[in-house]
Amino acid sequence: MWLMIVCASGALQAQSTLTVAAAANLQPALSEIAAKFEKQGGTHVALVFGSSGNLTTQIEHGAPYDVFLSADMSYPERLASEGLGMREWLRRYAVGKLVLWVKKDSHIDLGRLGERVLLEPAVRKIAIANPVHAPYGVAAMAYLKSANLRDQVNDKLVLGEDVAQAAQFVISGNAQVGVIPLSLALAPKMVEVGTYYALTKNAPTVEQGAIVLSKAADKSAAAKFLEFMRSSDAVAILQRYGYDVPEAKP
Repeated sequence: MWLMIVCASGALQAQSTLTVAAAANLQPALSEIAAKFEKQGGTHVALVFGSSGNLTTQIEHGAPYDVFLSADMSYPERLASEGLGMREWLRRYAVGKLVLWVKKDSHIDLGRLGERVLLEPAVRKIAIANPVHAPYGVAAMAYLKSANLRDQVNDKLVLGEDVAQAAQFVISGNAQVGVIPLSLALAPKMVEVGTYYALTKNAPTVEQGAIVLSKAADKSAAAKFLEFMRSSDAVAILQRYGYDVPEAKP
């Protein structure tokens, strides 16, 4: 896809567009990263967010994405094995964490209750992403099992298509607690209306993986974007949203 833009000099110039499909947990951080990449590289970045499983299915059905940033490693590995992703550009880019999140006006004392909040009678619904196609939903279910809470709260669970929808359930009042990524809890709009409790004992971390897709229109630009994900600018943004970046460049 090519866009015509007006340069500062007034001349017309063609600018390529890089389409990046990304897991919903990345929305706050990746919007900032893409803006920085555009300023430094000149390539416009179009972002498409959703659950990793649904995005993978779209790619398998021919969706014209150039880069895929998954919430786990298994989906990009699957695309590589199917020949739809370039294995040499398969990499881990961040490690995410889970938190419990409530609205500030809910009058739920999350700091005092911690994970016991899930058993409170006032908590009628608990929102998580659908584990069928959302890695953070898988992690949420693993946490509940590890904490011996699964059977006790199973009837309270409501499933969002992705983590963004799970968070929206809590914001709208359709659930009282969300088991969501720390990265979403640290988004400015979420900080404004809610508070979180970090899960460190029973919750698994989530290793997030990326790949350049085989049908990328501009593989060089796609590779540059993945390289930029390891830059000091991008790493600083990821860390500000609570991700660990163990393979960042020094």
